[in-house]
Amino acid sequence: MENSQDKYESLKLGNQLCFPLYACSKEIIRKYKPYLDDIDLTYTQYITMMVLWEKKTVNVKTLGECLYLDSGTLTPVLKKLESKGYITRVRSSEDERNLVVTITKSGEALKDKAINIPAQMGSCVRLSVEESKLLYQLLYKIIGNVR
Repeated sequence: MENSQDKYESLKLGNQLCFPLYACSKEIIRKYKPYLDDIDLTYTQYITMMVLWEKKTVNVKTLGECLYLDSGTLTPVLKKLESKGYITRVRSSEDERNLVVTITKSGEALKDKAINIPAQMGSCVRLSVEESKLLYQLLYKIIGNVR
């Protein structure tokens, strides 16, 4: 007969992969806060700007896919970034259903203020290059498997 304690082993917090992922994400974002406060961005605004620094112009649907965010979450972020003068949002001339986001000169200039954030965060995390690459690969494998 199965021990009743063993029956519930899978429900222990210490046996859940999801919990350290959740806690780690929360702590990492908390560590970002002082660096992002210096440039007046939230974490979600920061990752949005990272995509725009790379792509310059992107439609909202593609941006949401890059960031794993739905339009209900992304819209207020984009409105705030637009009010700060970092981006513009305009309807596509080819298809009015598509909203196109473009980085402004001011948004591009913000990149210089953010340049040290990845290194500052890297010093907090303290993983080797190999550990970072492995973790990155494993996390994206999980994302791919659960999507």
